[in-house]
Amino acid sequence: MIPRYTRPEMAAIWSPESKFGIWLEIETLAAEAMEQKGLIPEGVSAAVRERAAFDVDRIDEIEREVKHDVIAFLTNVAEHVGDEARFLHKGMTSSDVLDTCFNVQLVRATDLLVIGVDRVLAALEKRAFEHKLTPTIGRSHGIHAEPTTFGVKLAGYHAEFQRARTRLVLAREEVATCAISGAVGTFANIDPSIETHVAEKLGLSVEPVSTQVIPRDRHAMFFAVLGVIASSIERLSTEVRHLQRTEVLEAEEFFSAGQKGSSAMPHKRNPILTENLTGLARLVRSAVTPAMENVALWHERDISHSSVERGIGPDATVHLDFALHRLGGVIENLLVYPENMMSTIDSMGGLHNSQRILLALVEKGVSREDSYRLVQRNAMRTWKKEGDLLDLLKQDEEVSSRLTDSELESLFDLGYHFKHVDTTFERVFGRS
Repeated sequence: MIPRYTRPEMAAIWSPESKFGIWLEIETLAAEAMEQKGLIPEGVSAAVRERAAFDVDRIDEIEREVKHDVIAFLTNVAEHVGDEARFLHKGMTSSDVLDTCFNVQLVRATDLLVIGVDRVLAALEKRAFEHKLTPTIGRSHGIHAEPTTFGVKLAGYHAEFQRARTRLVLAREEVATCAISGAVGTFANIDPSIETHVAEKLGLSVEPVSTQVIPRDRHAMFFAVLGVIASSIERLSTEVRHLQRTEVLEAEEFFSAGQKGSSAMPHKRNPILTENLTGLARLVRSAVTPAMENVALWHERDISHSSVERGIGPDATVHLDFALHRLGGVIENLLVYPENMMSTIDSMGGLHNSQRILLALVEKGVSREDSYRLVQRNAMRTWKKEGDLLDLLKQDEEVSSRLTDSELESLFDLGYHFKHVDTTFERVFGRS
């Protein structure tokens, strides 16, 4: 069953019509290659291309009797093709069709996922440059640390999704293989050149050694990559959710006219999209462990992986595709409040400058331990709202004996923290 969160392009890849269409193409290409080698009579592939068809309901009807999906499919195709259909599937086994088809579907799904990642990248780049020098507080452990810019924040996510794109391309390559090798993969009843022909026509590589099935370490890697990308989506979504909290409100999901946030409280503007993305990330990651467990099949093959892949194939790709486009939309339309960011920075009385003061005292000859003690002593008073850090430092004789008022004031320059923003942007975007 196709999941609810489905874009039409991705859903089409996993439809029965698409699956059986790929099966038919594999069988037709194999027949075409066999005919070229003189292994089956001339004209078979032409007859198949001219008359072959299938009916999903009829295949289901046949399968209820024979209890075998590929046999049901071949039987239905034969009903349309006629006598030439007896040469279809010659020397092949079901896994040749099933595994090659599954990889074709994963490749096509990946091409759509790359488009989704590209949308996220474009949105992040645009908004990063828009807020390249918008000051915001950096947090560690959720606590104010030192200032950064909102653009640098977004640049970090852009770099992460660049890595996601690279991994996705590698994952595509990992599963873009074809196996037409017959029972236990020995080519006993089918020439290896048939596999080569089918692979080339489908844009795949031949599987070096298939044991009737394509090795599932490939698919484990593929779904692991999807899981990592889902985690990146969740990380960015979690950031937006935190920034939208009422007491923070430095950024916020777009809230459209007529939108309602709560059935009970008319004032609510909730981060529903990023909460939704957090949940979708969990669903995508749920495919990773089953994919890993599919690697260890019995001997040359069993079908314990089959039922798993019928679920995680469409589920993981559909959910991730939807999530990527939803995330792209969130970033494109994100409401950013620079004034609130500046207010947040100012709210803690200059505590974010503590490291600069520590280093300045060290440079004046004070030991690091004593410098830390002096700064922390005044910082803790600032935490208790007993005064701004700069004023308290000026009043502290141990500090003022080392640093003049003007020297202390110079250490509270916000722009100091942003002098290497261009370097970061050059590294991430190739331009500043």
